[in-house]
Amino acid sequence: MRPHVVAVPVLDGMPAFDIGVAGEVFGMPRPDLLSRPYEVQVCGVGEELVRLQGAPLVLRVDAGLDVLRRADTVVVPALASVDAEVPGELVDALQAAFGRGARVASVCTGAFALAAAGLLDGRRATTHWMHAAVLAERFPAVHVDPHVLYEVDGQVATSAGTAAGIDLCLELVRRDHGTAIAAEVARRLVVPPHRQGGQAQYVSTPLPTIPDSALAPLLDWARSRLDQQLTLRLLARRADTTTRTLTRRFTAELGLPPLQWLTAERVRRARQLLEDTGLSIEQVAQHSGLGTAANLRLHFTRQTGTTPTAYRTAFTRRTAAS
Repeated sequence: MRPHVVAVPVLDGMPAFDIGVAGEVFGMPRPDLLSRPYEVQVCGVGEELVRLQGAPLVLRVDAGLDVLRRADTVVVPALASVDAEVPGELVDALQAAFGRGARVASVCTGAFALAAAGLLDGRRATTHWMHAAVLAERFPAVHVDPHVLYEVDGQVATSAGTAAGIDLCLELVRRDHGTAIAAEVARRLVVPPHRQGGQAQYVSTPLPTIPDSALAPLLDWARSRLDQQLTLRLLARRADTTTRTLTRRFTAELGLPPLQWLTAERVRRARQLLEDTGLSIEQVAQHSGLGTAANLRLHFTRQTGTTPTAYRTAFTRRTAAS
């Protein structure tokens, strides 16, 4: 049976890891597993030598974009930057591959190349959380979900940051060969066959900096008392204003009303406690001001896409256990 051809078009400035994701998942020989093996072809866009981002490596590319004419799957790695121009010949090749029925996927900011080719219009898609807003703004016809690790919509698939490319490629193996084969491939890669939660658990949550705002003292006061009962009326009294005025000021300056801000801060505190301490889930709920374990799970899952227990497993710092 003819191998399933996976084409990986590369450009100057692409990260080595992102290029290697498809090769690692699809390209390693596994004759004992796959009834129809994969054949990975790295192809250049006019240049024989491609300089990679990160490690000072140069990749020699022997094939051109004509590989896409016979590819069953095309995987576009992350671009050098979200502002990098996508060559017209790559756009044409992606459109042609899609038009004849090839599956087209992207890793990280490779989604911008798919969007430039119009392949994401009207579809659900994702990219790295740092660039999701830019993708949505630049391509308003794309339904961008910044929370998921990957998205498969018909014959088009996109993934979040670099490591999420592995998650996506394993999902494509599952669709080609079934859950058991995908799980065995994951085991040989020494990665989980499916990661719990989405991108939200990896998004950093820096404190908002509003030094010139009259709200700053109130925010500091509330953060120092997250484990206490804080009501909208109490916050307004502390700010010496009405609840309506306080809500208006919060929404204008922070983008959300006071109680939503308070819940977000409590979840942020819970994340910190889960990472740095050995407190039980019930204790984390109490110290963060979320009250009960059930309430913690509700708000934590809603904001991070994963449970407190799964988050602790993934992010506990070794120093906390020593």
